[in-house]
Amino acid sequence: MSLPATIEAITIPHTGDIDVIQKTTIPFPEVKPGDFVIKVEYAGVNFIDTYYRKGLYPYKQFPAVLGKETAGIIVALPTDEAVLNNETFKKQGFAVGGKVAAVGLFLITKNKHEANDVTASLPQDFLGSHATYISVPWTCVYRVPDSVSTKIAAAAALQGLTALTFFEEAYKVQKGDTILVHTVAGGLGLLFAQLGHRVGATVIGTTSTAEKAELAKQNGADHVILYTKEDTVQRVLEITNGKGVDAIFDGVGKDTFDNNFKMIKRKGTIVSVGNASGAVEPFSLFRLVEKNVKLLRPTMNNYVATPEEASYYGNQLFDLVEKGELKIKIFKEYKFTAEDVKQAQRDLTEAGGKTTGKLIIKISD
Repeated sequence: MSLPATIEAITIPHTGDIDVIQKTTIPFPEVKPGDFVIKVEYAGVNFIDTYYRKGLYPYKQFPAVLGKETAGIIVALPTDEAVLNNETFKKQGFAVGGKVAAVGLFLITKNKHEANDVTASLPQDFLGSHATYISVPWTCVYRVPDSVSTKIAAAAALQGLTALTFFEEAYKVQKGDTILVHTVAGGLGLLFAQLGHRVGATVIGTTSTAEKAELAKQNGADHVILYTKEDTVQRVLEITNGKGVDAIFDGVGKDTFDNNFKMIKRKGTIVSVGNASGAVEPFSLFRLVEKNVKLLRPTMNNYVATPEEASYYGNQLFDLVEKGELKIKIFKEYKFTAEDVKQAQRDLTEAGGKTTGKLIIKISD
């Protein structure tokens, strides 16, 4: 099919508050020999979108297209013979007209972290998913089974891959473990709860309301703590008979970080998943000594950095979704307008946690 000269996209001209979000017409993206061209049908909304928009993570250039997660239809395959002859590529059975999901990768560079004035490795994005068409490196693309809609695929991709890789490699959750998941009723939290229940772990979660607690329990959480009414540390120690938990998955960041050390057991693992309340402040490594605690701040991208890794986890994710063993809850579907994308980011970041499950944008039919 012939490709248009321009596309519609949700962009920002520079970093800033939510009002910088615009819908604009921009040139069709450069298509490299190793890229898929995808007609986007749905895009996911994630906390990382707000980090980029505010400048916590840097874009390479502006205007920048928002978003890191998408699903749609292949309109052009890579043309690079090395890609087409790659065994992992061939096994996926990609074809024009087929359904795929895509998740943006990171390029790691050294930047000054403004929040704490230390030098850190921060990512740079080269995929903006909030657009009618995208050109994507083939290693970012995941085949979606015919029975799974692009709506569900877009909602599952980034958080599903994060949950699977973190449970396998950041801390391998096993039968008999007891784990704590902060904000367990969010999109990622619900997947953590389901996966923990699936392997036979005891899942403790935190959330803000009784309604969210019930949802978390329906998705596999054994105990849910209302952090707005209960003392989280006290309740976790009560549930674990004072021992603490084997692992903590913390997407909140600044507000919950210190208390994690009170709830982790000896030789336990704290996995810092995200920064919903802000970046964690610098701290002394001696915090780890008291209990020989392991602390990780991983990114999903570094667990799917090779074609083989991406294929392994992508196939595993959509197999679980297709079989109904991993259920994707969608909170709300938003229109492909600047105002709706602004509202999606407001809803996602609202104090006290308004949303449960996944927020998605319908880009096209």
